[in-house]
Amino acid sequence: MGQNDLMGTAEDVADQFLRVTKQYLPHVARLYLISTFLEDGIHMWFQWSEQRDYIDATWNCGYILASIFVFLNLLGQLTGCILVLSRNFVQYACFRLFGIIALQTIAYSILWDLKFLMRNLALGGGLLLLLAESRSEGKSMFAGVPTMRESSPKQYMQLGGRVLLVLKFMTLLHFDASFFSILQNIVGTALIILVAIGFKTKLAALTLVIWLFGINVYFNAFWTVPVYKPMHDFLKYDFFQTMSVIGGLLLVVALGPGGVSMDEKKKEWTETIGNCKG
Repeated sequence: MGQNDLMGTAEDVADQFLRVTKQYLPHVARLYLISTFLEDGIHMWFQWSEQRDYIDATWNCGYILASIFVFLNLLGQLTGCILVLSRNFVQYACFRLFGIIALQTIAYSILWDLKFLMRNLALGGGLLLLLAESRSEGKSMFAGVPTMRESSPKQYMQLGGRVLLVLKFMTLLHFDASFFSILQNIVGTALIILVAIGFKTKLAALTLVIWLFGINVYFNAFWTVPVYKPMHDFLKYDFFQTMSVIGGLLLVVALGPGGVSMDEKKKEWTETIGNCKG
């Protein structure tokens, strides 16, 4: 079996997966995507005083302002998650969650930690894809009305979402000489490039979902660490943030790469050649 045959078989598997799961895949993707916000909102509810004291100690802003910060985070995240899951005012929910990411990036000094900043940007990429999905659903009510081939804002949201999502994988690269690390870096880099440029996108994104899920369960098994240890909260945070990135990749599988992609250009070239021959 040649390389093209293997690629074709893998694409058939990805297409079959999408056909079987198309009814519920977007729902699973949205649940995964908002999981880190949901967990963090619940975490703030049960650790209100600890979060408030941390913000007060870090910024010396006083009891009242620290309490307002925690309240806005809690309310913004939980209401945003409810709106996304209920499919109501999804665009407003996305902007609210974008605001939470920006607020936490500043408040927790993530801006100066490149690794955590890239993870937050990847999370923002997932929200961009969710925003693009909500735009396509909003336009579906005009089915049958002639429109342009692709909505420009939507296709650039999908491009931005794809590019930001792959930042998560850049934080997983290991620069050592072991065979496993070298193999993981080569394969991982190839896959994230394919997703970013939108070539063989659904297959590459689905492969990354499987790979990232395995890494997440193995390395971020917070349930194996006692609750009282700081490592428990760190692993839990990273686990749910990774699940959100997986949700974003599942949206790529469900929605496709969008208009600004190699896959779309290839489709256009094929149609053009077919019309010329016709």
